[in-house]
Amino acid sequence: MDPEKRITQFQRLIADDPTNDMAYFSLGNAFLASDRYDEAADTFEQCAKINEAMTKAYQLAGDAYIKAGKVDLAKVILTKGYIEATTRGDMLPKKAIAELLESINAEVPSVEDAKPPSSAKPTGDFKCAKSGEMGTKLARAPFRNAMGLWILENISNETFTEWIHLGTKIINELRLDLSRDDHDAVYEYAMRIFLGFNDELYQKHMGTLPPAVDGQFRSVIEEMMSMGGHLESFQGNLHTKVDE
Repeated sequence: MDPEKRITQFQRLIADDPTNDMAYFSLGNAFLASDRYDEAADTFEQCAKINEAMTKAYQLAGDAYIKAGKVDLAKVILTKGYIEATTRGDMLPKKAIAELLESINAEVPSVEDAKPPSSAKPTGDFKCAKSGEMGTKLARAPFRNAMGLWILENISNETFTEWIHLGTKIINELRLDLSRDDHDAVYEYAMRIFLGFNDELYQKHMGTLPPAVDGQFRSVIEEMMSMGGHLESFQGNLHTKVDE
């Protein structure tokens, strides 16, 4: 699909759901593909406002602002992005943002590295099918399809929030461009494995086969998930396990 058609596609998704951070992220990439740097920067910045954990969006917003000649705006968004990436332990965006700040002669802020996550268990009256623990029910289905309804009925808000954080890191580490159908399939595959929505459930609820995923991406995702979905062993170099 050419960039202009993708731009229209993701603009429609945003019109339907203005809080869809992934749609903003994908729209920003489509603007970049058309060399529309001002619009790309604004779109990535909006993505970061909706989901501060999407630290790659800060990086791409700053880069686009630089290419648009708006260095002052780039400095602001990159500085905030560096702080977010550092405190969240997102090593690739942190390094890339630091390089962008240095390229415009801006100071790289001094920030403490990420702290270990809390071991406190959630409480609530909704039992999550993945974790087996009690939590809270999602306020609404995350997707407007049968898979979204399954998640609403089986996955707690706490578990889905955990996935959002992990999914963001996967996007960063694997350098996924969600405006590409093949990369979007990789992201969805990782989410399905994490949440337990396997191929059999996909066919049952969606009425079709799941999207094909490149074998190298599939093996990396499966290796990571076999370790409980933790990226510590891959931090900053997960992308090297997939041939460019």
